[in-house]
Amino acid sequence: MATRQTSFRNPTPHKLENGENAAPLEVTGHSATDKLVIIMVGLPACGKTHISRRICRFLSFFHAIDTQIFNVGDYRRKICGAQLPASFFDHSNAEAVAQRSEACNAALNDMLEFMGQDGVRVGVYDATNSTKERRSHLLQKINEAKTGSKIMYIESICNDIEILENNIRVIKLNTPDYKGFDPEVAINDFRERRKQYENVYETLDESDGPYIKVHDCKKFEISSIRGYLPLKVVHFVMNLHTSPRTFYLSRHGQSEYNVLGRIGGDSSLSKAGVEYARRLAKFAKESIASEKTDTTAEGDTDAKDNGNGDSKVEVPARLWTSTLRRTKETGQFIEHNVLDHEWDNGDLGQWVQFRPMARRNLDELYAGTCDGMTYGEIQEKMPEEFEARQADKLSYRYPRGESYMDVILRLEPLAHEMERTREPILMIAHQGIHRIIYAYFMGLNRDDAPYVSIPLNTVIKLTPHAYGCYEERFLLMDKKEMLLDGQDEPVTSMPVKGAEEVEQKSFSANDPVMNAPSC
Repeated sequence: MATRQTSFRNPTPHKLENGENAAPLEVTGHSATDKLVIIMVGLPACGKTHISRRICRFLSFFHAIDTQIFNVGDYRRKICGAQLPASFFDHSNAEAVAQRSEACNAALNDMLEFMGQDGVRVGVYDATNSTKERRSHLLQKINEAKTGSKIMYIESICNDIEILENNIRVIKLNTPDYKGFDPEVAINDFRERRKQYENVYETLDESDGPYIKVHDCKKFEISSIRGYLPLKVVHFVMNLHTSPRTFYLSRHGQSEYNVLGRIGGDSSLSKAGVEYARRLAKFAKESIASEKTDTTAEGDTDAKDNGNGDSKVEVPARLWTSTLRRTKETGQFIEHNVLDHEWDNGDLGQWVQFRPMARRNLDELYAGTCDGMTYGEIQEKMPEEFEARQADKLSYRYPRGESYMDVILRLEPLAHEMERTREPILMIAHQGIHRIIYAYFMGLNRDDAPYVSIPLNTVIKLTPHAYGCYEERFLLMDKKEMLLDGQDEPVTSMPVKGAEEVEQKSFSANDPVMNAPSC
């Protein structure tokens, strides 16, 4: 019987840049090989800038592709000033048209310079581009520059009055164009500006070239899109919407391994962790699945008075956990009411509130052969590994385990799902996972992600918007309460602290208890 050969000659091995434990090429690089120019098309307040920013953020964070947005409105404000009347956008106003063309060409020239550089890159030309004549001019100039870029159009069409009004009031009134204006005056002026574009607007057709049309973030038309990167963009855009949404990030309650200072594992919660789970359930019911209403419709039995004169109505919410025991146990006290629900396409059905969904891509970064060890043990028994992690926390991979780069790769599908979802999501996961999600939505570099503070007993509320992301933090259980071991007196359930108390935390950014070890 033949024996397995255990040694062989390999005179020219394939050497990975960072050694035996290096990340695979798909993690450190990307599969795109072409440059791509995206030309936005659409009337004002249709979500073009929101779409542009989400595309660039997604490609730069998850695929390490160099991206840049060239917003013509920014160039126009620099050249012509910010607060201009609606008449400035009248296409029969020859002087104003010339000034606006100057801004368009300045943005175009900068984009062409950017696209002329070496390497895969994506440039987004963000403007109304409302006429065939204008789009033909752009196409001609891009082709003349010979940057080797593919070109695709994204047209955002908004006929939903509710979405349009929200875009105008929430987004447009916060731009420099209307800073200091009376809201009603600003809204009327913006509507008049929009009409000026409507008078000359020409929608895309096949003669323009490859495109995707987005109708109210629900219906999509795709024509002649080919190639890895353009199709990646199309897939992402089909998951986007401009409706307001919120994500609530929570680490699991303190685990038995947290108490011992061990990383990884699949331990249960400590007594303090169980207490946090009870408080999180209360927070989920009162703050995530409830929405304040100024007035209650007659006969509305869903609205409830909270005792302060405000009415609250229960709203659908989602619950995601990892597949590990400590996250499931943290969600064990959350209630699962059944609601009558109308989906965004008009379908009616029943909604199970906070229906648990365990997702493997939310599992903590796997520490491989170091799983279950303390950092002190790793430093003592595997000093080279300890030093390698200290030197490059983002790319370091545990022996037979994962790196943060690996986690970024497996969280990409989750980013699509989060962009698509319209209901608030409570995500009970792990420090390493939430660091990546937080960094993505808050606009941080990937290099900064492994150092983001995600303390125990804290819910982080993220509210993405067109120009960034709002953040709020809610401390549900203070460090002083965790230090009670429960032997003299058990930890008792106490009221959830209000948002006004969040900043008065009694722990530092490097606190060893609240920032318990994770991978």
